[in-house]
Amino acid sequence: MNQAISRIDTLPAVEAEIHYLARMAERPRNYTYEPPAGIPRSNIQPETHIVPIRDVRPILSKVSLDREGFAVVNHRSSVHDFFDPEEVKTAYYPEAEALLKAATGADRVFIFDTTTRRRTEGASGAAGAPRQPVLRAHVDHTAKSGPERVRFWMGQDAEELLRGRVQIINVWRPARGPVLDSPLAFADAHSVASADLVPTDLVYPDRVGETYSVYYNPEHRWFYLPRMQTDEVVLLKCYDSEEDGRARFAPHTAFIDPTTPEDAPPRESIELRALVFHHARGE
Repeated sequence: MNQAISRIDTLPAVEAEIHYLARMAERPRNYTYEPPAGIPRSNIQPETHIVPIRDVRPILSKVSLDREGFAVVNHRSSVHDFFDPEEVKTAYYPEAEALLKAATGADRVFIFDTTTRRRTEGASGAAGAPRQPVLRAHVDHTAKSGPERVRFWMGQDAEELLRGRVQIINVWRPARGPVLDSPLAFADAHSVASADLVPTDLVYPDRVGETYSVYYNPEHRWFYLPRMQTDEVVLLKCYDSEEDGRARFAPHTAFIDPTTPEDAPPRESIELRALVFHHARGE
């Protein structure tokens, strides 16, 4: 067991449902748009397990992106409205790039996606509704789609960048705090076997991406940050080109916390996805 969290049973925890992928004969698939007539939006069959989700606060100084695949950093943003796309691009992007360089020692950071979420009762799947928290264990990229993302976004620089180390890291922050409703859970990557990660098609109108769904394994170790505030940021590793034993893929999911007060405000959050580059050795 990872030394940093060897005393996991001593950490406070809630018992909550994690929605995994049930074992199925066909390849899992999700459409990002309304599919052709007769084809379901998703063929994913869920399998739900109640698991302990541990409070990570007592061990924050001991966890890291390279060991567990996640880290928590304190950062007060200058952004007033995380739902204002222009303010996010002009103010938050530079902040996040600097934060990632400081956390990883990277030479270059490229943010390629922004997703804001505002939980709205009954809005899941409704046209025009805000993006909702994802209640399904997953990883945003795979060993295949990580390099594909680099080639998609970096053009003529892609092959040179792929000669060095590449990471894809999510920067997850509450847009309003404290988060009591639909908090984020994240798994210790070293508790997740490679066989637990299932390539899953993410179908766009013009291309097919790939994510990982997750099979249940009782060895998984799940964590969360209770009452997360807006100046607390979770960094989640969704891909790492290095295969030397460090964490490469950290599953995560929103979950329903059974201790959430009935009058808790709906969760609002923002996540950035970033390509994080390190020059090839010797350069």
